[in-house]
Amino acid sequence: MEKKKKIGGFTLVMLIVTASIGAGVFALNSQLAQAAAPGPALIAWGIVGLGSLLLAATLNNLLNKCPQLDGIFAYGKKGFGDFTGFLSGWGYWMSGWLGNVAISTVFMSTLGSFLPIFSKSNSPYTITGASICTWLLILLVSRGIENAAFLDSIITICKLVPIITFIIISWVVFKAGFLSRNFWGNLTNSFNLQTTFSQVKNCFVVMMWLFVGLEGATVLAARAKSKKTAGRSTLVGVILLLVIYILTSILPYGYFTRKQLINAPQPPMAYLLSKIVGNWGGLLITVGVLLSSLGTLISGTILPSETMQSMAQDQLLPNKLNNKNSFGAPTTALLVTGTVIQLFLISLLFTNKAYKLTYSLSTVAIIITYLIIAAFQVKISWQEKNLLQLLIGVGTLIFEVIGILSAGLKYLLACTIIYIPGLYLYYRTIKAKRKLTLPEKLAIAIITIIGLSALIVLITGKLSL
Repeated sequence: MEKKKKIGGFTLVMLIVTASIGAGVFALNSQLAQAAAPGPALIAWGIVGLGSLLLAATLNNLLNKCPQLDGIFAYGKKGFGDFTGFLSGWGYWMSGWLGNVAISTVFMSTLGSFLPIFSKSNSPYTITGASICTWLLILLVSRGIENAAFLDSIITICKLVPIITFIIISWVVFKAGFLSRNFWGNLTNSFNLQTTFSQVKNCFVVMMWLFVGLEGATVLAARAKSKKTAGRSTLVGVILLLVIYILTSILPYGYFTRKQLINAPQPPMAYLLSKIVGNWGGLLITVGVLLSSLGTLISGTILPSETMQSMAQDQLLPNKLNNKNSFGAPTTALLVTGTVIQLFLISLLFTNKAYKLTYSLSTVAIIITYLIIAAFQVKISWQEKNLLQLLIGVGTLIFEVIGILSAGLKYLLACTIIYIPGLYLYYRTIKAKRKLTLPEKLAIAIITIIGLSALIVLITGKLSL
């Protein structure tokens, strides 16, 4: 019997880092400056960092407590039934490919620094280039997920070099007095609860998008050397991400004014470094954006396809989506995921807000999954009377609710539209093996009605994304 190759802890940590550190970190300086001054930004980092660590601790606990469960959706299914498992898995699948669409636009636009034909994010040339890139990645992953994950870890190491370079140079030129000049972002430059709260709230979606991907080790836990390895990798990955994000986003406040950060051209990090050290700094960061985007695109191809195949294996989606090739790659799930990405890329020809739209939808979609995971953590911790794990679960649940409210309910409504085809597939799959329960029928009907209503108001222009 052939021994299957297993993914080690280092590769899993690198997968988490590369899945989370996409093009977003290179635009973080400008996006965060638009949202808040350094004081409120640090408070927001404290909240988002704590929430992300609670989520990582939740995933770590569930991997150890329920090692028999495979797939991010399995916790919802185990704790609350088939339909909740479907909601969790489909939300995760949506988030994965929507994130890939967002990163694809940035990848091609950055490539426009060298090839001007790709400089406009929603031009036919850019969409064509992004489409070719998507299908090449589908082909790569179809040759084996473990090999693609290993390549991903190599890309992560390469793309961390420009980020670490930026952090070191920003640290060297950092001036604490310059940072304190506009620390709270108001006229008096003193703490004010109302203005600080508003700025902190503005940071949430930007920051939470940066942590999408932290569950990568959990998704691939079945392919890991052990579930404990996957759990530890999640905690280490999140801590590493938090350190990188805080240093990258806060240090520039000690050298540039907030106005300079806000008005920095894309990608902001390249512009800022070039202002400090010259053109070579901008070139280094631009290469980093390309590598970072490529690594994230690989992760964003692996994780949603793996989830879709696992859902089919668990009889939540049609069995055809469980097909694998001789390399063990989920071929049908890869083709479906690639096709949906392709269709969404084509739709971006009609919007000039491609990146913000897709990353906002991706963030909201995955928060649905995180909410269900947190609810399961609360349930089993309550049953086991484990106070510490119960508090971790409740904290995670509260954090994710805050996240979805901060993102805006309009994006949640838009996500219900994408749930409609999934509901149909779920209905057909479950109906073949048993009768649907009344709560399932009601839930399907309610989500479908909300989704169709959201589609109508979008088409008529009454809801703008």
